[in-house]
Amino acid sequence: MKTQSKCKICRRFGTKLFLRGERCFSPKCAITRRGTTPPGQPRKKVRGGLTEYGKAKREKQKLRNLYHLSETQFRNYVKEILAKKGKELNLSYELFKKLEKRLDNIVFKLGFSSSRRQAKQIVSHGFFTVNKKSINIPSYQVKKGELISLKESKRKGTYFKNLSETIKKVEVPTWLSLDKENYIGEIKEEPIFDEKLVAEIPTIIEFYSRR
Repeated sequence: MKTQSKCKICRRFGTKLFLRGERCFSPKCAITRRGTTPPGQPRKKVRGGLTEYGKAKREKQKLRNLYHLSETQFRNYVKEILAKKGKELNLSYELFKKLEKRLDNIVFKLGFSSSRRQAKQIVSHGFFTVNKKSINIPSYQVKKGELISLKESKRKGTYFKNLSETIKKVEVPTWLSLDKENYIGEIKEEPIFDEKLVAEIPTIIEFYSRR
């Protein structure tokens, strides 16, 4: 995925998906500079707008891009959730938990990376341990009480050169905790559903349940 195309993705969906790390929080952000107008030539409005199918597909694409997942990865998550039907579960929340408890997402939320894409890379390169066991699988589902630690051998590398300063500014979600001195994070409780999430998860669940 080219750097330029990341900004186009956000503009296409009309919202920030935080695909470029720190740039997304700066005045250089394409959404901040150009607004939510889609890239390219202005499109003619379609009478009646998007169909229900089109809206659902758009929501799915937003959420998939937000967590930096392939179509196959995302579809498998939803299928797994749909298989739980009939167990009186909130399927939208179950999908949200699956996405939030990915190791790469936890690494991002703890402030060890500036984007989920970056988090996926450093997890894949073996920068972290979970309960003192080296884990290099970005999709690993972190459980409540497990400790996520940045390896001692990786802390002095160029990638984390300014980590000691930047991590001091990190505000982690209330369901996580972070020892900023020792670079250790923990899931204290189940993820709290984000009401401000960019995509409508119930619409996405309905989209896949019809297929």
